[in-house]
Amino acid sequence: MIEPNAEGADLDLRLIRVMRNMVNTLFGSLERDIAKYGLDIETFQIIEFLYNRGPHPIQKISETFSIPSGSITYVVDKLEKKGYVERLPIPGDRRKTNVALTEEGRSYFDAIFPQHVQTITSNLSFVTDEEKYHLIDLLKKIGYGIQNRDRQDNESDKNI
Repeated sequence: MIEPNAEGADLDLRLIRVMRNMVNTLFGSLERDIAKYGLDIETFQIIEFLYNRGPHPIQKISETFSIPSGSITYVVDKLEKKGYVERLPIPGDRRKTNVALTEEGRSYFDAIFPQHVQTITSNLSFVTDEEKYHLIDLLKKIGYGIQNRDRQDNESDKNI
């Protein structure tokens, strides 16, 4: 067991604080940028998802963003009233529909998305491309390590 005042534990705690503060600052900046377009985060995520990935069922969008289906339905209804999305029947399944961007929705996002990408680029301009690649590798290493450890812990819990 690691003692709370051990040098390694202090470094780990400092790293978590720095990461949390950076993430809060970065995402705060992105949220302010998104708000300039009259959108909230969930709405922006859904439009961006449909813009880049094409039509999808509401359930898939809900699962992708871990947003309750009732909230997704509400957001889709609002976007439909603005003329940005439409519901399209899924051939062979009358119970489900795909949500797709309309031409108006695509035009709207064509206008705002490059500006948002510029905000992201500006926010990340403080590090080199090489540092970005290194950071991506490190963050993946941490994330996959946690997932694998948790998976192993769950397997050993099942064997008890």
